[in-house]
Amino acid sequence: MRQDLKKDMEDPERFVITMELVPGEQSRGRSVDMVMNLAEKARADGRVSAVTITDNPGGHPSLSPDVLGRDIVKMGMDVMVHFACRDQNRVGMESRALQLGHMGINNILALTGDFSGEGFGGQGAPVFDLDSVSLIHMLRMMDEGTLALNDREHFFVGSAVSPFKQTEAETLCQYMKLRKKVQAGARFAITQVGYDVRKFHELMCIQRDWGMQIPTLGSLYLLTPGAARVMASGKIPGAVVPKGLYTAIQKEWQDRTRGHEKGVERAARLAVVLKGLGYKGVHVGGIHRHFAPLARIFDRMSEIESRWREFIPQFDFPHPGGFYYYQRDAQTGLCSTPAPPTPTAISPMEKGLFQTCRFLHRLFFRHDAPFASLYEKLCRGAEKRPLRRLLVKTMENAVKKPLFSCQECGDCAIQHVGYFCPESQCPKHTRNGPCGGSLNGMCEVHPDTRCVWVRAYRRWASVHQNEQVGGDFVPPRNWALSRSCSWINFHLRKDHQGAPLMNSAQRKQNP
Repeated sequence: MRQDLKKDMEDPERFVITMELVPGEQSRGRSVDMVMNLAEKARADGRVSAVTITDNPGGHPSLSPDVLGRDIVKMGMDVMVHFACRDQNRVGMESRALQLGHMGINNILALTGDFSGEGFGGQGAPVFDLDSVSLIHMLRMMDEGTLALNDREHFFVGSAVSPFKQTEAETLCQYMKLRKKVQAGARFAITQVGYDVRKFHELMCIQRDWGMQIPTLGSLYLLTPGAARVMASGKIPGAVVPKGLYTAIQKEWQDRTRGHEKGVERAARLAVVLKGLGYKGVHVGGIHRHFAPLARIFDRMSEIESRWREFIPQFDFPHPGGFYYYQRDAQTGLCSTPAPPTPTAISPMEKGLFQTCRFLHRLFFRHDAPFASLYEKLCRGAEKRPLRRLLVKTMENAVKKPLFSCQECGDCAIQHVGYFCPESQCPKHTRNGPCGGSLNGMCEVHPDTRCVWVRAYRRWASVHQNEQVGGDFVPPRNWALSRSCSWINFHLRKDHQGAPLMNSAQRKQNP
């Protein structure tokens, strides 16, 4: 009988296990054979609900997860493909989603994706036409039958979350973005790799307290010294291996057999701890050649499940000075009550600019502003007269280029990012919250630059309105407005704040 991830996720008695497969750079041969062999062994074992297939991890080219997924589905194993926004525009992503549906692959992990790596001729062009929240919205609209009338796509869409952040801004932005993903239609979540049990518990408590309880899988990874070294150095965006754990793994692997045994035991113990904390299941990575280690993890889990509480101290790896939303429970080492808020201060100059931007936005760029009807009338007149339109656009550029490094997108979103421009300040152009790749508040792509969402959070927190960072869904940029005047577009309701969100089929019906 074929495994069914969605059915297992909905079964209250089932502890779900998924296994990550990483395709190589060949279309056939040994690397493909190993992936297919692992999938077949997982199917035969029966305890794996689905295999997941990565989508060009690290931004480097590899065999498409879609074609591998099709072959694995045919063998009777359920599949979840990683669907990254990095390499295609929204038209290509709609087309890919239709292709997946046609091939019988309905489980999708929606990701913004790593930044582009090197391909033919060098560095690839990052696309990031959508972010993960927009992608989930698009897939939900397709699932509701808006692309093919009376014909649902039945996608089962999940999201990723990175709870192992060290600053308040990064941590809360991740949770606020997860809330947006749930509101957009995410049906489940998978964490990044980490070993801080208090952070794992924090995510469960946040979901409970913020009303976004969805089935969540905690990530396990069968660590080798090489994988641990890469993660400990921060080279895998969002994954965190503390230095203390890395040192222990180095010592364990002085004897290779002992290292393997310790890795299996560590993964099994973390798995039962996660089950005890309320996780729906685990997502297992680091299984690249043989299925036997994963089978041993399963067997060991069944032997030690009742002892999960005694293993909690073994995953107590707090970051010195790191932020936690909840205070530490002295008895369990887990989360208790919410910690008191900490004051956030920014420079007087930055706060003055921020307050000025807020005031001007309320005065001129709200559809319920006192003189909104007058602004609309003036902009409608300017739109019809090229010289007036040029004058308004020149005034806009004179203000926004020096202040915000404006890219003239014509669909301005600075108000959603604390009055920073997401087009010029974020390499991934995210409009709905940060990606999971920041480290200590610094950008994944430009490590010497502070993440723009961290800066936006700090601005809002300085006026005690940090929830503004996690506001409503922000539709993707409308490229038809590029190089036009965003002031005019706003008042004529042409931009994302005035135009209805539609997919391609709806636009054909409502030209």
